[in-house]
Amino acid sequence: MTKKIEDGLDPNRWRALAVIAMASLMVVLDSSIVNIAIPSAQRDLHISAANRQWVVTAYTLAFGSLLLLGGRIADLVGRKKIFIVGLLGFAGASAIGGIASTQGMLFGARALQGVFGALLAPAALSLINVTFTLPKERAKAFGVYGAISGGGAAIGLILGGTLTEYANWRWCLGVNVPIALITVAMALPWLHESHAEGDHKYDIPGAITVSLGLLSLVYGFSQAATHGWAKSSTYQYFIIAAVLLVIFFIIETRVEGPLLPIRVLAERNRAGSYLATILIGAGLFTMFLFLSIYFQNIHGYSALRSGFAFLPFSGGVILFAGVAANLMPKVGARPLMLTGLVMATAGLFYLSRFTPTSSYTTAILPAMIIMSTGLALVFIPSATTGLHGVGGRDSGVASAMINTSQQIGGSLGAALLNTVAVTATTAYATAHSSMGKSVQAFAMVHGFSVAFRVGAGFLAIAAIVIALTINVGKHASEATEGVVLH
Repeated sequence: MTKKIEDGLDPNRWRALAVIAMASLMVVLDSSIVNIAIPSAQRDLHISAANRQWVVTAYTLAFGSLLLLGGRIADLVGRKKIFIVGLLGFAGASAIGGIASTQGMLFGARALQGVFGALLAPAALSLINVTFTLPKERAKAFGVYGAISGGGAAIGLILGGTLTEYANWRWCLGVNVPIALITVAMALPWLHESHAEGDHKYDIPGAITVSLGLLSLVYGFSQAATHGWAKSSTYQYFIIAAVLLVIFFIIETRVEGPLLPIRVLAERNRAGSYLATILIGAGLFTMFLFLSIYFQNIHGYSALRSGFAFLPFSGGVILFAGVAANLMPKVGARPLMLTGLVMATAGLFYLSRFTPTSSYTTAILPAMIIMSTGLALVFIPSATTGLHGVGGRDSGVASAMINTSQQIGGSLGAALLNTVAVTATTAYATAHSSMGKSVQAFAMVHGFSVAFRVGAGFLAIAAIVIALTINVGKHASEATEGVVLH
């Protein structure tokens, strides 16, 4: 290494990584930490069973649908500037959520968190890319980022349980405020501003149509929970969603600087990865919502105990992700992903057999271990196949699409499976009214069971998609080594 190259390195780069890591941890924490708080928030704000999914969906929908636009804004306006704007906005939205007096105020705050998260997350990734210019150091930096993404959810579960039990569920949102402000104070001196070259064109029509289209689709699912599937008040939203999403894809073929260049979807491995990721998100996101309610409302677990009850799942993903990374060059992406999805499908179906009197060690723990092991075999290969053969100019969009697909799948799945659960719960309670008061617990768990079986169906379909679309060989990871996530 020459002295000249050494002098060209940012002396604050490792401090900058600490700043970026704090911000990224806050965003990752926010998903799992809120799941633990939902039962308490539902009681305090009188949120109905049909509407509880909006605590999750409002965030994931805003975050997922605006992520691509957020990355474009960060690149062109300035990554440091947008990073700080994202932090301050996230802190403000969290504060609003923490003092929410109505469910509408909480849902709005969660959506606002998603908006600023969509600015913050891609800016953080881009800052790592431009701050670390040496490939070996950049790999270490992305390794730290990946560890935070994997381990942050587990930390969130414990922190959420602790705050909910010993303080108040509102602190699960309020805790973001001091974290964000401290991170801003560190970012100002330690981060350097950078911009991408190119014209300053934003695909605003695309962002509006895809966001409103997805919102209409989710709202349609929500309406079905209270009004039924066949009512005009429900299916009109599905029609609106279909029209808007068709318009979005037409816009993407004609506008300069599209949010989602259609050529990114033209390669079968990438398209298959994105579709499978949507299905996986749809099948799994609601599991955390339902199990959190099951642990606390049916079994009487404290919020903290509920957080620890999820740890085997997070631990399994983290542990077996390393196994997947080692196996990938030896067996290839497709066999790993198929094996993992079959395991995850079996695990979620096994979980659907639980009852209000089921034991954690026999009904929940085995399912978590099977699912987490399987999903770990999917996540690493899907990131590789999602970037397969992508050109340098599309690497940022292609890598962002992996996260976008997961978030959109999660928001659609939360809305749909919550509707399935509410509908099944109502039907069970009506058919078994002679059971008396105990019918409520059995009806609720029956609803969750039906939703889990539908979720297992999504995972099975994802396996079929992988079988039909993924055809890269064992050395797929080598083909994308030069691609840097944005």
